[in-house]
Amino acid sequence: MFSGRSLLLLLHICSLTVSSLALPFEQRGFWDFSMDGDGGNPTSAMMRDEEGSGMEEELPPDVPLCPFGCHCQPHVVQCSDLSLTVVPKEIPKDTKLLDLQNNRITELKENDFKGLSNLYALSLVNNKISKVHPRAFTPLLHLKKLYFSRNLLTVVPRNLPPSLVELRIHENRINTVPEGTFSRLGSMNCIEMGGNPIQNSGFEPGAFKGLKLNYLRISEAKLTGIPKDLPDSLHELHLDNNQIQAIKLEDLKLYKHLQRLGLGQNHIRMIENGSLSYIQNLRELHLDNNRLTRVPKGLQDMKYLQVVYLHSNNISQVDVSDFCPRVFGIKRSFYHGISLYGNPVNYWEVQPATFRCVTDRLAIQFGNN
Repeated sequence: MFSGRSLLLLLHICSLTVSSLALPFEQRGFWDFSMDGDGGNPTSAMMRDEEGSGMEEELPPDVPLCPFGCHCQPHVVQCSDLSLTVVPKEIPKDTKLLDLQNNRITELKENDFKGLSNLYALSLVNNKISKVHPRAFTPLLHLKKLYFSRNLLTVVPRNLPPSLVELRIHENRINTVPEGTFSRLGSMNCIEMGGNPIQNSGFEPGAFKGLKLNYLRISEAKLTGIPKDLPDSLHELHLDNNQIQAIKLEDLKLYKHLQRLGLGQNHIRMIENGSLSYIQNLRELHLDNNRLTRVPKGLQDMKYLQVVYLHSNNISQVDVSDFCPRVFGIKRSFYHGISLYGNPVNYWEVQPATFRCVTDRLAIQFGNN
């Protein structure tokens, strides 16, 4: 159980920022949620210290009860780790944060969240949910964050709340995303759906239509190429730990706003010349643990690129123009990190001028040297 003060500290995390350079998301607990301020901060009000009284006040008859076994504070209901098989009843109508993770819930029924129109964040992580009623989320008019990871879903639930900003649905059994799955979700900013056994063919044309995402992660899936027709608004795209074999010329054409691209731990042997020219705003590129035999062409023309991970490939040669432009003043941001360790290239064979646009020699990693 959390005390009032410690709970308040734990609620100040998980903000979505467009230029985030954080590591891929890992759910650690329900309190990874954050509250988006809209004038007043509801968390500060709900966690206000009430120790001044010293007397027990008799509760008014209209104060709602806390579900049996759960821990309730104003606007917060925590029912995790209780071996629940159904969503509990008598959840207070003013609840904003509802934690149901680490239980044994198998199904979401039509009236499970009836009356919870004020709910802001809902965690259903690590249950056994395989069935969701089409109207289960209808009452949740103000839901912003839905954490649905580590369940048994085979499809993305239908009729998600239009207010939704963040959806974490990784580590399920989703293998198909039909057309219109995310329709009416114009406020959605972040989707995490890695760890599902989905192939490229599982994304039907129009699957992401209407979305204006900043962040999308489809890592640890069964992709053999970069999916088509992802939202062109993306600032972060993570496709690590798949089976992608090549980057073709048109693969990145739509994603001119990308600032971070994760393609590590794939099977990439070839990056077609010119394919990186479409993502000129990129700041960070992960191509580690692939099968590249040379540094990709086009890095020297990327004005804002600051971090490149190329370690654990088959690169045997690094040319003097691989990273930096030949003309001084073209590059707007110098490199803060270039990793080349785990490649069959000898650092003493690389000309020092190769890294003339790097902030510091310590930013270059050649194994132990």
